[in-house]
Amino acid sequence: MEINDAEVLAEVTAAFQSYEKALVTNDVAMLDRLFWNSPHTLRYGAGENLYGYDAIAAFRAGRPSVGLERELFNTVITTYGRDFATANTEFRREGSPRTGRQSQTWARTPDGWRVVAAHVSLMAG
Repeated sequence: MEINDAEVLAEVTAAFQSYEKALVTNDVAMLDRLFWNSPHTLRYGAGENLYGYDAIAAFRAGRPSVGLERELFNTVITTYGRDFATANTEFRREGSPRTGRQSQTWARTPDGWRVVAAHVSLMAG
């Protein structure tokens, strides 16, 4: 298994960047598209546990669209072979003393790279 093949790493990095742009602009359609449409997909958020694509999409549709801007740092994207990757990053939002952490597991599907599992948490300020 090749780790961080340049072509695959570029693909996943582009998908990760698309996700981040969609997140901070509240592009719900793009966020929905970037999650694997499966009952096996999960997202553990800062205040919610979401099981299955439908629960994740419902959360996104009802989420407030203000205060989404953030600064990313310590982003690490690693690919494992041609079809599996992880993306981990830390973030800060203006005016908040807390550091957030985000982990995503990406898989290549017939529809392209999709998040199959995600976790967001906040550290004490």
